Amino acid sequence: MIQIIKYYGQLLKFRLSASVVFSAIAGYLLGFEKFSVNEFIFLILGGFFVTGSANGFNQILERNYDKLMARTCSRPLPMGNLFINQALLFSILLGLLGLFLLNFINPEGSYFNFLSKSSFFGLLSIMLYVLVYTPMKRISTTSVFIGAIAGAIPFLLGWVAATDDFELFGGTLFAIQFFWQLPHFIAIAWVLDKEYKKAGFKMLFGAEKSKYPGAISIISSLVTIIISVVPFFWNYSTLSLSMYAFVLIAILGIWFTLKSIRLYMYTNDLNAKNLMIASIIYLPLLQIIYIVDKLMR
Repeated sequence: MIQIIKYYGQLLKFRLSASVVFSAIAGYLLGFEKFSVNEFIFLILGGFFVTGSANGFNQILERNYDKLMARTCSRPLPMGNLFINQALLFSILLGLLGLFLLNFINPEGSYFNFLSKSSFFGLLSIMLYVLVYTPMKRISTTSVFIGAIAGAIPFLLGWVAATDDFELFGGTLFAIQFFWQLPHFIAIAWVLDKEYKKAGFKMLFGAEKSKYPGAISIISSLVTIIISVVPFFWNYSTLSLSMYAFVLIAILGIWFTLKSIRLYMYTNDLNAKNLMIASIIYLPLLQIIYIVDKLMR
């Protein structure tokens, strides 16, 4: 029984799903005016289940390719630890449960008279990740941009859950996470280039380890810095930054950008790994600075 639970945990990618939910939590904490325990719980559980569902569908579609890569060959489906129909039923039920829970968040502001805004963005993230990003990985590096859109939705989702509105501020959070993902994707694609090519995945810009991916990473990092400090210059109380937060976020962004610059200057695996680690550290730190800054004002 414990082993079966472990297999389903691997199917939904527990740690990845948890990290995605953290972005949704950050968005909620930045947007709320009156904290709702119920909505907060619905967001956490609904967001986790929706993400887990998307990960499950992804593994179903890529099961034959996962067999070809050392990193993924031990997943439940390539190993035969779960049958396809089991994984499919689990992913469908998980997705429906997640959307059902998200639909309890501000239901009065629903789209199409039955989907709350939170549920709508949850459904959109599943559809983009499963129906567009996953098949496009074997066609073009354009998939990276689609994946970045799907991956940026959780930060926005949290804001929408708190405010029941998309608006300029939610779009800013979305843009931060979107542009952050490009260096993140580039670093992963660089480190796993051989593995991805075995499976026929086209993930590295330029299809080779050259200065081109590094240049895209630098531009994306700089754009991320600019967007992340913009709230400091706004005269809005809804989303703003103090001088202290502005300085910390600027320093953090410069550090992140330097990792991209080093990859551009010295095109090797070590710098790609350093960029990957930096990207994993950067986003949650930025979100924590945003949250602490809001709560202290």
